[in-house]
Amino acid sequence: MNTARIDAKQGGGWLGAYVLAYLVFLYLPILLIPLFSFNNSIQAAFPLQGFTFEWYATLSGNSALSGALANSLVIGAIAATGATLCGITVSYMDLFGRSPLAVTISAIARLPILIPGVIVGISLLILVNLIGFGPSRTAIVLGHILVALPTTVVIMKSRFAAIPKTIHEAALDLGASDWTTFRRVMLPLSLPAIVSAFMLAFLTSFDEFIVAFFLAGTEPTLPLYIWSQLRFPKSLPTVMALGTAILAVSFVIAAIAEILRHRGLAAAQRPVPANLSKPEETERGELQWHST
Repeated sequence: MNTARIDAKQGGGWLGAYVLAYLVFLYLPILLIPLFSFNNSIQAAFPLQGFTFEWYATLSGNSALSGALANSLVIGAIAATGATLCGITVSYMDLFGRSPLAVTISAIARLPILIPGVIVGISLLILVNLIGFGPSRTAIVLGHILVALPTTVVIMKSRFAAIPKTIHEAALDLGASDWTTFRRVMLPLSLPAIVSAFMLAFLTSFDEFIVAFFLAGTEPTLPLYIWSQLRFPKSLPTVMALGTAILAVSFVIAAIAEILRHRGLAAAQRPVPANLSKPEETERGELQWHST
């Protein structure tokens, strides 16, 4: 027994060391970007030459940067909206549609996360050229909806699955139509997950590079602008300052999205009070719970 405990402790120690080494390998290069963004030198090398905010000051007044940022914000908002709406529909029909076709569509919607980005980019480029769009912002929006769709489907499916099926069944038993049940019951209960899915889809679109590289026309996104500036050594400090700002904003958005998602799941797992009867449908089609 003691030998088994010692082996378990040693195994846990090795596992902890592995996890620590993995985190250092994964995040140390990322942490170097903020460090060198405050370095008073155009070279990203040690020793540091001093502390400065000069590179952050150069971000303002850059028309090319402002244009790329505006493109990314517009594309990200539209793509996130489209991906979230599609994710809600696909996930709901997968769980409540009771149709093999809905299950098949849900499985297909999650496939892009398994396909290499280069293949997706080339395929979409051929498609948009065939239908007449060509490389443009519209093409990037369509591509980013496809890329962000798996994220929204996974989030919304887990949220709908966490809602007790008795709520959905009670609404149908009281005469509410499928549309009324979906609009008046399921959507309000899933609001935190919807916001979370939208925010994560926006981040996916905002940070995406490969698909945008193939589909961009004369209006590049922010990742494409950053890539184009890497050819100029003097622009490297500005790029690192911009990368630091993007990292900070992305971290905040991702944290808020995760908090909202967990709050929604926690709310769904709360037991229904014992003195709560079945819901009654009002004249407007709204469902209200009344205590017995």
